[in-house]
Amino acid sequence: MKSETQHYEKLRRNIVGILAVVALAPVLLLAAVNYAEFQASFTAETQAPFVSMVGKGKNSFELFLAERSSTVSLIASAYSFEELSTPQTLRHIFQAMQSEFTGFTDVAVISDEGILVAYAGPGQHLQKELMGKDYSQQEWFHKVQAQNRYVSEVIEGYRQYPHVLIAVQRHSPDGRSWVVRAAIDTTPFSRLVADMSLEPGSDAFLVNRSGVLQTDSVNYGKTLGQFPLAVPPPSYEASITKALDEQGNAILMAYSYLRNADYVLIATKPARNMLQSWLLLRTDILLIFLGGALCIYYVAAKSVDKLISRLRESDLKRDQAFSQMEHAQKLSSIGRMAAGVAHEINNPLAIINEKAGLMHDLLSLAEDFPRKEQFLRQIEAIHSAVARCRDITHRMLGFARRMEVKIESLDINEMLEETLLFFKKEAQHRNVRIVEELEPALPKIRGDRGQLQQVILNVLNNALAAVGENGQVSISTMQKDTNTIAMCIKDNGCGMSEETKQHIFEPFYTTKGNEGTGLGMSIIYGIIQRHHGEIAVESELGKGTLLTICLPISNTLQEEQA
Repeated sequence: MKSETQHYEKLRRNIVGILAVVALAPVLLLAAVNYAEFQASFTAETQAPFVSMVGKGKNSFELFLAERSSTVSLIASAYSFEELSTPQTLRHIFQAMQSEFTGFTDVAVISDEGILVAYAGPGQHLQKELMGKDYSQQEWFHKVQAQNRYVSEVIEGYRQYPHVLIAVQRHSPDGRSWVVRAAIDTTPFSRLVADMSLEPGSDAFLVNRSGVLQTDSVNYGKTLGQFPLAVPPPSYEASITKALDEQGNAILMAYSYLRNADYVLIATKPARNMLQSWLLLRTDILLIFLGGALCIYYVAAKSVDKLISRLRESDLKRDQAFSQMEHAQKLSSIGRMAAGVAHEINNPLAIINEKAGLMHDLLSLAEDFPRKEQFLRQIEAIHSAVARCRDITHRMLGFARRMEVKIESLDINEMLEETLLFFKKEAQHRNVRIVEELEPALPKIRGDRGQLQQVILNVLNNALAAVGENGQVSISTMQKDTNTIAMCIKDNGCGMSEETKQHIFEPFYTTKGNEGTGLGMSIIYGIIQRHHGEIAVESELGKGTLLTICLPISNTLQEEQA
């Protein structure tokens, strides 16, 4: 039974597994494809505003620097070297620059030899210090000579505050050249960063290609400090990349290099902020998928359970049918053998009976002699023994004839009395008391005598086996209602456990070890079912067993169903 249970359980697991794989594989594949596509689309859509913001910020910075560079270039082109070298003229030009454009802090004119010849700015003392200063060895001076226009990185200079230099070289028709250099305060840079409308937790700043901060950063320090992360590779289009900050947290870095200036505009944002909405949506999708998978598995498991239950019932019925056929064949063989034995015994019995009769007749005609009466009594004993043997052989012949199925009207009390004759000698030998409480004048039922007698034989045999020596078996019949009669067989034997009661009607289940086949009760159950009856068992260990069989009075059992 355990191996059969394991077989059905393994079969159930295999079928459920196959159904789950077949049902879930397309769903899982579809979910994976949709997940990947939606993640890419969602990521692109959520990152697009961040990248677009950096692109717009970059354009604002480029426009700011281009306007200032154009202004300086216009001044260098509109005035001659002599006009620009005049302090009053240069001061007037500087005042006009400050009134029209924000950010200019000073302006200077430098000869082609690199000597500062004119200066206009906020402090006169600074003008005295700078006049005649030689810039010919400065890097920015060489770059402006080579490129004609140069925008420097953020420097501190003499005034010890961050500023940017814009220098433009101008050539006159006579071959002379000079440089107009203007300083721009970096305060407008902070305003341009603020105009980018950063989200909470975000940061934006300028760095040069070496990673030196050109503006203040909320997260990475003040101007001219070192940016702790690697500067992204050159790209003049707004791009985005992922990185890890100093604490190991993932961040998104949008950036773009500025044209005509050695600056990189960078904006950073924690990746969890950017992907928080996606993570929530991904969790919802995952929960929906898991819920659907569980529903599919539950439906598959329940369906397979029903299928396995029906398959198991079908296998049990098939086994029962095979067992009943085998048992019927055995009973048929026994019946044929019983018929042969009865016929063979009847012939000698007839001879013995005939000879005993002849002896009785001869003794009756003879004159009296000593012990005549004793001889007559012995002859009567022979007649009695022959009659007893005749009754036994008649019952064997009746049992043999009942192997063929035959539906007829039956008296349940008569069948009980007839069957009990097989057990009375055994009961007397084992000192087992048989108590009969048969209700008289019970209605007859329709059924097969041989099969119902087989039921009574098996039940009484089990009862006698259970009680052992000095026990008691009670047999009673009654009319339960207008359509049912009941037969109860009760013993005071060893009783049964709950587990035994649950399996008592299963084929091949036995508590007798090698002495039992486990078919008796299953055959009884099948016979009662075919007679449209019911069978119930009440038992308790050490207190005996009560078996009740209910049979309908009006039975439509057909011969071919028996």
